[in-house]
Amino acid sequence: MISRRHFSQLMLSASALPFIAPIAVRAQQDEPRRGGTLVYALNQAPPSLISLVSPGVERGISAKVVEGLLDYDHDLNPRPQLATEWDISEDGLTYRFKLREGVTFHDGTPFTSRDVEASIRIVSQNHSRGRASFANLESIETPSDHEVVLRLSKPAPYLLRALPADEVPIVPAHLFGEGDPTGNPALTAPVGTGPFRFIEYVRGSHVLLERNEDYWQAGKPYLDSVIIRFITDGAARTAAFETGEVHIGGGASVPLSDLGRLIDENPHLALETRGQVYDAGVNRIEFNLENEILANRNVRLAIAHLIDKDYIRDTIYYGYGAVIDGPFAPEVPYYTPGLPHYEVDVDLANRLLDEAGYPRDANGVRFQIRIDPRPLADTDRPTAEYLRARLAEVGIEATLRTQDFAAYVNRVFTERDFDIIVNGITNSFDPTIGTQRIYWSENLRRGVPFSNATAYNNPEVDRLLLAAAVEIDPKTRFQQFADFQRQVVNDLPDIHTVSQFRYTLYNTRVQNHTVGATGINGNFADIWLAD
Repeated sequence: MISRRHFSQLMLSASALPFIAPIAVRAQQDEPRRGGTLVYALNQAPPSLISLVSPGVERGISAKVVEGLLDYDHDLNPRPQLATEWDISEDGLTYRFKLREGVTFHDGTPFTSRDVEASIRIVSQNHSRGRASFANLESIETPSDHEVVLRLSKPAPYLLRALPADEVPIVPAHLFGEGDPTGNPALTAPVGTGPFRFIEYVRGSHVLLERNEDYWQAGKPYLDSVIIRFITDGAARTAAFETGEVHIGGGASVPLSDLGRLIDENPHLALETRGQVYDAGVNRIEFNLENEILANRNVRLAIAHLIDKDYIRDTIYYGYGAVIDGPFAPEVPYYTPGLPHYEVDVDLANRLLDEAGYPRDANGVRFQIRIDPRPLADTDRPTAEYLRARLAEVGIEATLRTQDFAAYVNRVFTERDFDIIVNGITNSFDPTIGTQRIYWSENLRRGVPFSNATAYNNPEVDRLLLAAAVEIDPKTRFQQFADFQRQVVNDLPDIHTVSQFRYTLYNTRVQNHTVGATGINGNFADIWLAD
């Protein structure tokens, strides 16, 4: 057991380990080494430590302590975790799982089907993505301690990919069986079946995890402990990676402006871009279609012809990411290339605005507009500033507004007091879960963040989305999503610019950190530290 007074000593020993060049590390990759403390950086401190009721920053911690029914390889093929076998009926309405026997929670309680039932009920009722994943869930049956049957009212072709530990964590029913789960103290002092036991959480500072000596996977984990540090300042994270104080981080580990220099100047650092499928997403410029001016497609089309996406990628994103024209990132299995692309054409943009009935006045101004960049990513405001400059070229006078994240969410999704926003979405593991919420007309819901902010309403798009949500034939479903993408790009409720560049930044001493689709949101059971 690691006591709190040993935390400083652990940090010192973890950061003092020598750097090894990549070639030397590669020579040792076949020989895992036991022991050591891994320091893992997150750029925000989460409200809880397991992703039972929210798919936020806590997803980076959850799977180290709790587990899911399934894990996934890089192609999203399911692999056993707490479920060892599974079967889906031909009609897609019944899912049967055989559970792993001989597994105990960290407090010694045996793991059974009752824990799975309690966990799925909590996720299906409280988790923003889980509500969609289990929308068709009709009943949960537990024929024995090690069998679970899910019965659906309609097919859910995405469901088998919705069951990793960071999406549907399996928690002990004896701690979560009753009461409001959102206030349960076990959210911040979790008990799971995973490779690491929770030791302590110092808010705003760190989480300390220790090897689970009774883990069901013999010989794992290799690490003695994991320290998860919360470092909110980008410059401080950059410095921590450079000095070796931090070994690994995901998502936006460091500002993109620092990333190239870090890799070039520090041979002990490297990038991994696999393991990002569950976090793949796109950056977008969204229009409020309840605004009379922006409801005119010619106005939106004119703006689309002003946007140089290559410039945005090369200058604002420092060359990272991919230029895109539709709502799916290239990593998404349903991504469709060859969508309509609006070339930069200022003369055409001016003609379209004239035809829309918005001539320039005596001062050369056609109309005024407000732009609200999301105050979250360091690329959103520069994108908004670029957009403002481009709009000025055709006589649209734009004002940028700044607010904190809570105020932004309230302004956009509750008050709907906006014209254009610079935003981003995560496609997640399936478009029905990650993308439908943005375009489905019935998801224009005041007060629900990251729903249909544009007020987009196209009955054909609704039909395609709802059909794809229950379609069990892969080819038919792929075509439905392809048709959906083309329709959205044609309608222009938004403009997609660059796919979100997500990566893992790591010290080359860290081995086996990305072994599946969830990347470093996985359980760290395979990680070991080279000498």
